[in-house]
Amino acid sequence: MNLLQSYQSGLNSYDEVLDVNGKVKPHWKALFDTLEKLGIDELKNRNQEIISKLRENGVTYNVYDGPDGMNRPWQLDPIPFLIEQKEWNGIAKGLQQRALLLDLIHRDIYGPRNLVKDAIIPAELVFDNSGFCRPAIDVKLPGTRQLALYAADLARGPDGQMWVLDNRTQAPSGSGYTLENRIVMSKLIPELADGMYVSKLSPYFNSLQNTVLRLADRSKDAPNIVYLTPGPSNEAYFEHAYLASYLGYTLAQGDDLMVRNGCVYLKSIDGLQKVDVIVRRIDDDWSDPLELREDSRLGVPGLLQAIRMGNVQVLNPPGTSVLENHAFLAFMNNISRYFLGQDLMMPSVATWWCGHARELHFVIGNMDKLIIKKANRRSKFRSIYGRLLNAADKDSLVRMISKHPHEYIAQEEVSLSTTPSLVDGNIEPRYASLRAFLVSDEHGYHVMQGGLTRSSPVKDRFVISNQYGGLSKDTWIVSDKTENVPEKIVVHAGGNVNKHPSLPSRSAENLFWIGRYCERTMSVIKFMNITINVLNLDRNFGGSAKQEHIKYLLQSLTHLTSTYPGFIEEDDLIRDPYPEIIDLISNTYRPGTIASNVGSFLHSVSAVRNQWDLEIWRIIDLIDNGYQEIRNASSMNSNNIQKTLEGLYHNMFTFLGVISESMPRDNGYLLLETGKLIERILSRISVLQSNFGDKNAESVENELIEATLINHNLLVNYRQIYKSQMSIEAMLDMVLFEKALPFSLVYMLDELKKNLGKLPGTTRGERLNEAQKAVLEASTLVKLANITDLSKCNEEMEREGLFKLFSQVSGLISAVSLTMTNMYFSHTIMQHSLITPPDTDEI
Repeated sequence: MNLLQSYQSGLNSYDEVLDVNGKVKPHWKALFDTLEKLGIDELKNRNQEIISKLRENGVTYNVYDGPDGMNRPWQLDPIPFLIEQKEWNGIAKGLQQRALLLDLIHRDIYGPRNLVKDAIIPAELVFDNSGFCRPAIDVKLPGTRQLALYAADLARGPDGQMWVLDNRTQAPSGSGYTLENRIVMSKLIPELADGMYVSKLSPYFNSLQNTVLRLADRSKDAPNIVYLTPGPSNEAYFEHAYLASYLGYTLAQGDDLMVRNGCVYLKSIDGLQKVDVIVRRIDDDWSDPLELREDSRLGVPGLLQAIRMGNVQVLNPPGTSVLENHAFLAFMNNISRYFLGQDLMMPSVATWWCGHARELHFVIGNMDKLIIKKANRRSKFRSIYGRLLNAADKDSLVRMISKHPHEYIAQEEVSLSTTPSLVDGNIEPRYASLRAFLVSDEHGYHVMQGGLTRSSPVKDRFVISNQYGGLSKDTWIVSDKTENVPEKIVVHAGGNVNKHPSLPSRSAENLFWIGRYCERTMSVIKFMNITINVLNLDRNFGGSAKQEHIKYLLQSLTHLTSTYPGFIEEDDLIRDPYPEIIDLISNTYRPGTIASNVGSFLHSVSAVRNQWDLEIWRIIDLIDNGYQEIRNASSMNSNNIQKTLEGLYHNMFTFLGVISESMPRDNGYLLLETGKLIERILSRISVLQSNFGDKNAESVENELIEATLINHNLLVNYRQIYKSQMSIEAMLDMVLFEKALPFSLVYMLDELKKNLGKLPGTTRGERLNEAQKAVLEASTLVKLANITDLSKCNEEMEREGLFKLFSQVSGLISAVSLTMTNMYFSHTIMQHSLITPPDTDEI
């Protein structure tokens, strides 16, 4: 029995593979023929490659309160969902009619409300609709069409036709995941398309780009377009960053924007920049805390007034969530006849609004055949299947509905079609739903030639939401002949193009701290490995003079990590240092540890994920893997711990290397490099000050000198010049004054000075700002220092000059960080809503 025959034998309901006569559709036959050639074992291998690729690419869908936390990898079934082009053309017409109809409803609800006046819909659908936004009555896009973006959830009904299950109108999600699915499938399993032509997705994104440009200020050659996201904690943040990068828009959060004199401005490190168009991915009532939810920290105060004044365009405009009320499905055919004089081309799933007495009586009498839902999407109410209720539960539900009947709808429970899915290594039928995407254009609505299909992981259950474990599929619109469409976004560029995209202050701050956390982690790992290596040479140290240097190394480790008291005052820890070392590696809740630093690094990296290409993100994935390993360091032996630390160090070093080779030399790069240099200077000074603030026996100092040279990556250079002779004067001369050595203090200070001079607010020829003054002073102090004086000791055997110099330089460089915060990041204080926003647009 081949794969197709085996699959057919397991069918017990209508399936996408079969036509209405029970015969296998030609394109599904071609797909199964290819799967047969590929073999089930190879399909499983490709599936593992898909899983790895999605993880490497950082494709996530955050599941709130899920066991995988906020970084659950996106799940993609290797078997696509196929629809024949001829059938899709009919579906597209039905979707275009539906989009036009919803746009008319929106304009009527926020206009004359003839639908209510003429009793086409009950007044409750407007005035008791949680999506109805009174302040949005005069908030409109230019032109007649207000619903710029629309998505519909579809499934094939028992009649063999596609039905509309739901509408997504305020901030439709999923198109970015659709694009990523296609890219991954085309790279890892391209032979599945043998013998058929698959329509491309690019025309949809072309149309979206051009729609946004038409809304922009036509007098500007380079309009400022912002992609507004709730932030990294949102379930679909990956998609927000992905599409912002793909479309070339500036990714921003509400706090990155402000309204002044009726205009919306982006807070960037170059100053305030006027925003022309906002692509909104936050829900309506969180958009403007001034006129809507006052507890929102996701929106922009004054946004609605700026829209009214015509100074910024937002798509979709606030207020479109009114169309997501489930009760509209019960009236759509009547509305279509009222506005268009025609029936719906594509039916909705049978829906009854309980606010009418006749419909309420029907629902109560047919509970076993129905699914009960709240009409308002924002209600936290899971669907109730009547057939699963016992008598007592039914009575309770009837009482609940009868108390507020207008709040409930019922939908017919029908057997929707299944589609082939790879489940636990077998091809099995699973219920599926397709989300189709539309964007308005000059001619009406453009329908994406594809979409986001989601299938249920559970047999015989329609559980497709990604929040509850639904699997995604690439959707192929297939035909026997190819199509000729542009593959890349076509931008109508003007004479002048903005070659330096805006960098929001929040993104700037995150890039700065990425540099700091990366270097901080690497500095601690490097010095810790040095210390562990010394410990491994003499595990029974303690008491004898020749091992005194180990005490200094351990204390330097405490100073470097600022994990006091640590090894400074605890003699027991020095006698048995390994438990403290393990804690310094693995404790995520203790500031200064390696795990804590890497966690902060990954958090900042995720916050600006639109800055990274795939090569960098794959390295980030390796760093994340290392992060997961070091958190379990307590269960490792010393050798494995060092291997894990070395792997983590090398991956972070690679991250900086790829950044250095590939990142544009813009303000973002300068800030990352500046953060890295600040941290590198402070960490090296900390070790030098701790190791050599006091004079020790020659044998001890020789060991400390060697450890310090290794820490500065200078041991080879030192030996080439001074052979095996260890001298504190020679060592200090090299680590402080050699301008050609990247880890010498003067080199790092000079590089920091150059970076600061290129950042905004530091124009050549003008006075130095406070950060530049601090670096200049620090550099001057070091360059004027005398090695002999620095090496001298007082009666207490303290090197006062050395200690004072390092204290002064450390204080000045710390002040640089504070000055930069005041200059560029002071308005990016983290602000969080007092309550978690509803997730009305889950995928």
